[in-house]
Parts: sequence; C-alpha cells; structure tokens
Amino acid sequence: MKTIKKANSCKNIADYKVNRSLIKEHRPKAGDVAIFEVMEIGSLKSIQDYKGRNCYIFEGDHIMLAFGNRYASNQFEAYVPKGYQEEYDLVGKGGVAGNVTSMYYKLEDIGPTKIKLIGYAVNKNGVINTIYHHRKAVSFNPFKRRSFKTILSIGSSMDSGKTTTAAYLCRGLKNGNHKVAYIKLTGTIFNKDKMLCFDCGADYVSDFSELGFPSTYLCSMNTLMNIYESLLRDVEAVNPDYLVIEVADGLYQRETSALLEHSPFTETIDHVILSCGDSLAVHTGEQLLQEVFDQRLFALGGLFTGSPLMVSEVEQKSSIPVLTLEKLVEPDLLNGLLKGPKVEIAV
Repeated sequence: MKTIKKANSCKNIADYKVNRSLIKEHRPKAGDVAIFEVMEIGSLKSIQDYKGRNCYIFEGDHIMLAFGNRYASNQFEAYVPKGYQEEYDLVGKGGVAGNVTSMYYKLEDIGPTKIKLIGYAVNKNGVINTIYHHRKAVSFNPFKRRSFKTILSIGSSMDSGKTTTAAYLCRGLKNGNHKVAYIKLTGTIFNKDKMLCFDCGADYVSDFSELGFPSTYLCSMNTLMNIYESLLRDVEAVNPDYLVIEVADGLYQRETSALLEHSPFTETIDHVILSCGDSLAVHTGEQLLQEVFDQRLFALGGLFTGSPLMVSEVEQKSSIPVLTLEKLVEPDLLNGLLKGPKVEIAV
C-alpha cells in the first residue's frame, strides 16, 4: 500500500491494520477510522495532518480520515453514510469523511473532494474509533466549584467573528496579567481556532477533538456535557484566572441552541460576549441572550465592528458596550467590564 497521509482527526491512531474485507459489510459511525484514495480534488485541496501542518493531497493519494457529521452554513452540511458507497466526500480539512447533502452556493461549481474507501483501520477489537480512543469519558458534575471565571464567546452565525473576538479577548486578559485558558466546546475538528488563541497569548488551549470527536454535530446533550467536563478538568490543572469558551456556528445551530436552553451549562457561565456580522443581527442576538444570561452579556463584538457606521447604529440602539479589536486588548477596559463576583452554579 502507498504511504498513508494521516489526518489530524486520527493523530492518536498508531497500531492498526487495514482491513479491506469490511468495506461493504461494516456500517460506519462517527469516529470510525478508514483509509481512502483521493479520486477527484474539489474545494478541499489539503488536509491538516497528524502534526497539525497543512498537507496537500493529490489524486491517487491514500489518506486516513475519521467518519463524521458536519454543520457549516458557509461550507458543507454532511452526514456519516448509512452504508457502503462507491464514493464519499472529504467534508472537513481536519480529516472528516462523510456525505455532503448541501453546500454553500460558492462551492457548488467545484464541489467537495471525492474519495474512495480502501479499507478500515482495525485492531484486535475491530474497527478503530477515535472517540475516547486514548481517554476515558467522564460525567458532567453540575455541583463542581471551579476557581476560574468563564467567558462565553458566541456568534450570531458562522463567520460572525467569534473566534477572532475570543482570541483578542485572550490577548486583552493577558495584557492585564491574567492567566488565560481557551477551549472550543463544539464544531468540526480544525486547529486554526485554538492556535489563533494560543498565538494571541492564551496559556492553554484545547477543544473537543482532544477527546477524539471529529465533530460534535448531532451529539446528544449528555455527550456534550461530558465533553465539557473533560475539558474543564484539563483546564483546572492549569489553574487560570479566566477560561474563554467558544461554541461553533450561530445561535440557531442545533448544539448551540440546545446548550443555551440547558441550565446546567448556562449556569457555569460568568460572562458572555456576542459577535455579529451586522448591526441588525446584534438586535436579535441581544434579545435571545439576555433572556438566558441577563446582565452576564457584557459586550458586543465581531465583524460589524469593522464598520464605523454599523458601530454607530448599534450604539444608538444598545446600551451594551461595543468592543472593537483595539478595545478588546485594552486590559483596563476589560477589567472594568468584567468586575464583579463569580457566578455560583446552582443546579
């Protein structure tokens, strides 16, 4: 067999054999590891490999991926296939395979990169699955008291600027001599977001993929909260002053919406910053979040802050401070906005 280019989603997969006989009889599930041949290059011309570097792929290459679902309104909607197919799609650059069922209009002409299933990665226990492959699952503890304050970075939609907001927020907190951690709770595996936060000064960064999840789309609430507990325990070992938590996509996305309706999660949040793409989205997002978090929504940010006109529109309609990127890194301003006692969890 050719050299196999191992994707980031499979970075913890070491001892395995390739079983070609299972390709038609095994029904894949999220996290199952398989080897594919690249058949036709589409929108994704590279994968993030197991070292986190950008690895270009070419027709004929063999790549190791994990099956997974994906929700990305500006990219793909994709699902784990229900059975064997002649062809599959590369749906995530971090190394996710599935079936694309819809895509952003700008991708329609080129479409997804097409791949062919060569075989499953197996060990003595059968087909290898990345989820909790190298770590044990832990149950969420709603009564646990954490020493650090939490800041939720949430967006009105995908590409509303919430990751950049989270990263610059990390930098502003570091400028104030605080120890800062960052986690991404939901999304599809890709190192870009957490590494931006690391480069902005976060002392510790992690996300759901460290537990083996290629994505969190269609995960149950119980699964999401157990992921959350695992990440929180890792953060506890670092003992930060602040933890910045990012959730993927927008307020209406399945997992984000469910988390906002789940009090065991919302009651762990001390502060919230909302990122929006335009001024009208601020109005809707503010209404939704104030119903859940009330005074904990302390600031607004995101793409709209790049337009002085939209900032002016928002400031005329909202009493919540607008933080441009320049303001997010001002430690005195942040300290003033974040002052107050830590929220106690009462479940």
